Amino acid sequence: MATEMALVKPISKFSCSTPIFSSSRYGKFTTVRMSSTSQPSPTTKTAGKKASKTAIKETLLTPRFYTTDFDEMETLFNTEINRNLNQSEFEALLQEFKTDYNQTHFVRNKEFKEAADKIDGPLRQIFVEFLERSCTAEFSGFLLYKELGRRLKKTNPVVAEIFSLMSRDEARHAGFLNKGLSDFNLALDLGFLTKARKYTFFKPKFIFYATYLSEKIGYWRYITIYRHLKENPEYQCYPIFKYFENWCQDENRHGDFFSALMKAQPQFLNDWKAKLWSRFFCLSVYVTMYLNDCQRTAFYEGIGLNTKEFDMHVIIETNRTTARIFPAVLDVENPEFKRRLDKMVEINEQLVAVGETDDIPLVKNLKRIPLIAALASELLATYLMPPIESGSVDFAEFEPQLVY
Repeated sequence: MATEMALVKPISKFSCSTPIFSSSRYGKFTTVRMSSTSQPSPTTKTAGKKASKTAIKETLLTPRFYTTDFDEMETLFNTEINRNLNQSEFEALLQEFKTDYNQTHFVRNKEFKEAADKIDGPLRQIFVEFLERSCTAEFSGFLLYKELGRRLKKTNPVVAEIFSLMSRDEARHAGFLNKGLSDFNLALDLGFLTKARKYTFFKPKFIFYATYLSEKIGYWRYITIYRHLKENPEYQCYPIFKYFENWCQDENRHGDFFSALMKAQPQFLNDWKAKLWSRFFCLSVYVTMYLNDCQRTAFYEGIGLNTKEFDMHVIIETNRTTARIFPAVLDVENPEFKRRLDKMVEINEQLVAVGETDDIPLVKNLKRIPLIAALASELLATYLMPPIESGSVDFAEFEPQLVY
């Protein structure tokens, strides 16, 4: 699923896919258990256990785990109730997923460990965080898709099987990223993660909007990084990026499937409420990615990218793709849009600085109030910018295709 580079899922791949408007609060922390892949000696066993855990800041920008109303999902995809379901389109998509183009793609070699051993200093920790957040986001998608595949099996076996095959893709991605952590002598305990993380509830139509955006923005992030490093191999400091060309096609297929799901539910696309929600999710996904990445400029500089230029390219391309299905999108190519994003980055940096002070919690919260109000004001002003009317529920006959 994509987003952070953190490869966001709402929901997703890069942690960009997680909408910024959610129920978590600044300052809340959760511990995600990590296990060292090296074997500690008996005398250092206790210390090893302590060192094997790391804390992830649970903020508005953290990748989340999602759940939904599965009963409503079953109703939406019941062929006897919903006559808009184009089963031939879903069957064509199913054949695409069954082909499993990347079945033998994610094969590691000795380059991984050798490259990881050469990464040191602050950049090493940045790579660990990238792998950790990316793995968490992909694993989030795996859990959601797996449950949807299980719950829809009787109602709509074709759609259920597609969800199950998407969960296969997400599990493969998460496992590949987790093996990457082993190059840095770490590993995420995914079983513990499943039980420890809190789940955010989204109604089905919000799952469609957010996950579609997550998968498509993940595609544009992956392919942009891949192309950049292909042209500038001197920045190819870790071989995982060499896998991004094929990897991003998984994201693209997932996005195409969610496009088909929304076409089968025209009530989610053809009224004024759909326009408002479409803009809302575009805003939340784009802003979350931008703020996340601007907190991690060292990562992008480490692979030779200008963070803000990279993000704006990804946002513009994702927005153009999204305009094919969403009834309204943001005018992200208006210079005012980027100006407001940059203002939000400044405010967010001040919020982070407040959290890092030695002030007591009460004082910190008082200092945050005007900053949160300023951030909300910028978000609202950006949302209220004149949108671009777009989208259509009248599509040509479905033809699976790659986007390059």
